[in-house]
Amino acid sequence: MASCRSGAGNLFKTSSPHEQYQRKLIAAGLDKTSMGKAWSTIANQSLNKALLITPPYKANGYFAAEKIPAMAYRFEGLRGQKISIHLVRSAASVNHIYVDLLTKQDNGEFKVIASADTTGKPLIAEMQENITYFIRLQPELLSSAAYTIEITAGPSLNFPLTNNSRKNIQSLFGDGRDAGSRKHEGIDIFSPFHTPVLAAADGTVTRVNENNLGGKVVWMRPEGKNYTLYYAHLDRQIAVEGQQVKSGDTLGLMGNTGNAKTTSPHLHFGIYTPGGTVDPLPFVNPVIQPLPEVTAAANLLNTRARTKGKTNLYLSASLTDQSAVALPPATVIFINAAYKNAYGVELPDGKTGFIKSRQLTALAPLRKIKITSSPLPGYEQPGEPMIVKTNFSQGETISVMGVFSNYLLVSGDTKETAWIVNNGSW
Repeated sequence: MASCRSGAGNLFKTSSPHEQYQRKLIAAGLDKTSMGKAWSTIANQSLNKALLITPPYKANGYFAAEKIPAMAYRFEGLRGQKISIHLVRSAASVNHIYVDLLTKQDNGEFKVIASADTTGKPLIAEMQENITYFIRLQPELLSSAAYTIEITAGPSLNFPLTNNSRKNIQSLFGDGRDAGSRKHEGIDIFSPFHTPVLAAADGTVTRVNENNLGGKVVWMRPEGKNYTLYYAHLDRQIAVEGQQVKSGDTLGLMGNTGNAKTTSPHLHFGIYTPGGTVDPLPFVNPVIQPLPEVTAAANLLNTRARTKGKTNLYLSASLTDQSAVALPPATVIFINAAYKNAYGVELPDGKTGFIKSRQLTALAPLRKIKITSSPLPGYEQPGEPMIVKTNFSQGETISVMGVFSNYLLVSGDTKETAWIVNNGSW
């Protein structure tokens, strides 16, 4: 594919732009530094807490140079879909943001299957399996960038009729046939008698014959693919065996031959692979849903915020997830992305999801606490490992900014934030 690169991700072979940049870090000895180590570690960690989305998806985000960020999404891909991932960077961004499409292997390791080049062209890839796919965004070190990511899903093949209306598809893959004794192994596309039936891709006509079920049929192999397209119930076959065809060439005229003699004229369209038939709908479904508009404000991106009241953390971008998690008031979260009227967020324990923007507010003091003992340790995070970030002095007054679990996020005289244990006396 023009804007993709495939590979197993070996750092010492030709690989993705992300992996090539990692090789440069190694060559410069930066992989031995805390910053270089963190860049590689965070790249993998981001995939394990990827936000669950469904294309089409559009979000705004921001990467700050003083941090070492990465952002990841996951979605359920359908074989035959063509996914387009377009990253639009702000004009002020001069360094690269690497975009990778990955799958998770049985051993738990992630494998890069396609990458955007570094010219800003979209990453376009055809889904090869019905599995979970991952998208990772990561900038170079010391890079700041505002960006918009746009993810759309469409067909990888052209529609096999000139009239490419979804409503013409009236019988789907897997529907019962012959009183439930067998399953439909394709889709039926209805249209008037003698409607031209078209090649859905460039390729070769491999067979032109007749059989009891399909009547007059044409088989063709798309160029570079490991599957064959099956066109059945034709009234007239125009293509000939061995013919090289271009997408849109007429293979035959629609009819109702074979076991369709008692039905209206239609095309039975099937796809045969070495492993058997697969659902053709994702390959040719002409419906491409428009990208949603982002209305959540961008000013909270890349900042901590807190919940206004009792709030739902939605586990997917559908925002209707029945397994949504209830968060208590004043829960501290970190905002990674703005999507529709919601934010993609991460909790201090690494859990990710979406919260509607109206349920969040910027951090501000909730109340004051006067320290009566010294020192009071302030930790980097609420939980293990308990790393002391600062110590608050006896007599010092600190501001409570939010809560998480049995910890309070506080701000001291220097305005530096840290977590303290909520011992119940605060």
